[in-house]
Amino acid sequence: MTDLNAIASQIRRDIVRMVHGASSGHPGGSLGCADFFSALFFKIMKHNPVFNMDAEGEDVFILSNGHISPVFYSALARSGYFDIKELATFRQINSRLQGHPATHEHLPGVRIASGSLGQGMSVAIGAALSKKLNKDNNLVFSLHGDGELDEGQVWEAVMSAAHHKVDNLISTIDWNGQQIDGPTDKVMGLGNIREKFDVFGWETLEMNGNDMDDVVAALEKAKTMTGKGKPIAIMMHTVMGKGVDFMEGTHEWHGIAPNDEQLAAALSQLTETLGDY
Repeated sequence: MTDLNAIASQIRRDIVRMVHGASSGHPGGSLGCADFFSALFFKIMKHNPVFNMDAEGEDVFILSNGHISPVFYSALARSGYFDIKELATFRQINSRLQGHPATHEHLPGVRIASGSLGQGMSVAIGAALSKKLNKDNNLVFSLHGDGELDEGQVWEAVMSAAHHKVDNLISTIDWNGQQIDGPTDKVMGLGNIREKFDVFGWETLEMNGNDMDDVVAALEKAKTMTGKGKPIAIMMHTVMGKGVDFMEGTHEWHGIAPNDEQLAAALSQLTETLGDY
């Protein structure tokens, strides 16, 4: 998985540079999910950088926890949706790269505005049902934060997906144990998330989201489980801030930007593999 690891390293460099350049943004969760995005966009998902909102004949990705837009934008740019130089406009006035993804900016690859947490599961289910109605056998992938599961709408959607047998949906939960106000078990204990999805009628898997081999294996296994009457959920264990030692494992870096000295320290830990923007 050397090539995917190299992509993930470059994506992490993009993340810290983007957030530093804007003096705002969310590096913690973005860094933790870099391996997942590398695997999804460069190996697992069938997608076309010549963007078509209808997504006929291709897989769909829905980002629910939209505050981790830096990792999403980097993955889109690095896989050809738009010029990587545009990453330098992150969170700038009149940029298409808003702090939270927005559809009115018409940025290729962005299918929903996801600034408000808790809504992505409902949208992903709708997209998956649309594919069924259109007799399109491709899949819908979605990503959600563990803290986001505090939203009641998520569980209504989870129940709905099982009831309607939305078996072309693979939803991944970034289970890093951190959210904006602190550890999730202190803000509002989630218990065993996998068991919750199990009793709601989903098929579930678990993976180490910062081990590329495990990420690829779990996503590939999930694909083999589709079409069998149940939606699939993957519990992805990640370390918030992964790859930058002073950002790892704490909610403190959920939503603040590194200063010049911190950026230099972060970049010294991340190998430039594809060329910086």
